[in-house]
Amino acid sequence: MGRWILKTEPSSYSYAQLEQDGHAVWDGVKNPVALRNLRAMAQGDQLMIYHTGDEKAVVGLARVARAAYPDPKKKDAKLVVIDVEPVKALARPVTLATVRADKMFAGLALVRQPRLSVVPVDDRQWDRLLELAR
Repeated sequence: MGRWILKTEPSSYSYAQLEQDGHAVWDGVKNPVALRNLRAMAQGDQLMIYHTGDEKAVVGLARVARAAYPDPKKKDAKLVVIDVEPVKALARPVTLATVRADKMFAGLALVRQPRLSVVPVDDRQWDRLLELAR
């Protein structure tokens, strides 16, 4: 099972909105590396939702409800979307400052490639993020 971080600007679409909607099409990804990461996702993969902008924090858990498929709003075959569903909000958001301060995350793309909107997370990093959220 894969584990990923999806970044979103909360003023555009927040984790609270995902919880309210119960399901969302995750679209708007255009970066080739981020699109490759979307294509690598499978139904059931685990997701962390990261708020960009002023918050800069991992705020919630979600899962892939449907693996990558062509973006129905675009006529570009390279663009794909996934369907996501919320799992739960984190008890305590994990800020980017906290992540950067922890050496375990030195290789995490969230730190190394801050402009990338879809990043993989290994099992140790995932578990550490959950620990920091308690």
